[in-house]
Amino acid sequence: MSASPQAQAPAKASFKFPFWAQIVAGLALGVLFGWLARSQDVSWLKTTLEQVGDIFIQLLKLAVAPLVFFAILVSITNLRKVNNAARLATRTLLWFMITSLIAVAIGLAIGLLTDPGAGTGLTPADGKEPKRHGSWIDFLTGIVPKDIITPFTELNVLQIVFLAAVAGIAALQLGSKAQPVLNLAESVLELLQKALWWVIRLAPIGTVGLIGTAIASYGWDLIGKYATFTADIYIGCALVMFGVYPLLLATVAKVNPVQFFKGAWPAIQLAFVSRSSVGTMPVTQKVTERLGVPKEYASFAVPFGATTKMDGCAAIYPALAAIFIANIFDVQLGIKEYLLIAFVSVVGSAATAGLTGATVMLTLTLSTLGLPLAGVGLLMAIDPILDMMRTATNVAGQAVVPVIVAAREGILDKEAYATASSSPLDGPAAEPAAAEPAKVPVAA
Repeated sequence: MSASPQAQAPAKASFKFPFWAQIVAGLALGVLFGWLARSQDVSWLKTTLEQVGDIFIQLLKLAVAPLVFFAILVSITNLRKVNNAARLATRTLLWFMITSLIAVAIGLAIGLLTDPGAGTGLTPADGKEPKRHGSWIDFLTGIVPKDIITPFTELNVLQIVFLAAVAGIAALQLGSKAQPVLNLAESVLELLQKALWWVIRLAPIGTVGLIGTAIASYGWDLIGKYATFTADIYIGCALVMFGVYPLLLATVAKVNPVQFFKGAWPAIQLAFVSRSSVGTMPVTQKVTERLGVPKEYASFAVPFGATTKMDGCAAIYPALAAIFIANIFDVQLGIKEYLLIAFVSVVGSAATAGLTGATVMLTLTLSTLGLPLAGVGLLMAIDPILDMMRTATNVAGQAVVPVIVAAREGILDKEAYATASSSPLDGPAAEPAAAEPAKVPVAA
């Protein structure tokens, strides 16, 4: 019997342009268009690039406030599904602090070796005090909002986290009575993640605008003035991301570090482009789950990390920036100041809030050290270029810590970790079946 026509017909080859390749293409086009806009003085091209980049960032920010609130609320209530939840939360926070200390130590060491502010030709007159800054009083008093509306309209992430934490703890105390509210919160969170995924798919276009604007606005001359400082940031972040994290994965978690980067790469590359830990959070959570971390634990650790775990923005950057500004203003820093930088990096990282830029964290550091806040103005022009690498480091750390904790607690799915690939995620709807509540062995 002859084969049917359907069997004889060859399967159609389908070609999909990988998402990572789309991002790379966006980077290349952004550099090209930015160079053309600057070298040929094409004002309409520069304006178009600015608008494209601004729209992409605005779309990300549009989802930030409700996403943070519902993600934190749901993540706290999801801890009831995990045995030894308090222990997991404590160890997560502990590893956040440990990795932050390591990162700030690396930043300080690089800064002391290179003196990034020396020989730049910049003077104190080149800087100006930023409109937005932070202090310990503002940080402590600013945690509790004056009303429930303003944190959302002014995008005060720290206050949104506070409201969500209070609501989550109250829901845990109410038990079954709060279940209808929790069901609604979970549905809204899924809706927000779905909508945000559509924005994420626009990342290649947003990349063209963001990179193009950076090149068109600043050019290579400005980068040359900050060459040492820029190199220090990238080297420091690279040492943490590709040195410290793999070492911890290999020695503490006892897993293959290369496999981690294969699984986590979609989140890391999106963070580099978007410059937003919160905007990347749904992807970070997905890759963390794909690496074998139980969903119930990942849904707590990743949102928590996206708002407080900032090794790039809150550890390496303020350490190097403080030394850079001290060089420019001819201020001598001693052991006390270096210890203060480490303290601020560990305790004050929540002020960074997972949004683009790290101005508040930097001003908090400078005010603690008594350095002139006008020094922030020296770094604002170069900030977008620095923020890409800083945010990629942030997000890598936000995925590394849950893997380490899950491995140490014996709840990491080693098979899932070993088979995690660097293929792009299909979106928030593509989820595996819900797993049984994670079992954490009781410590002896």
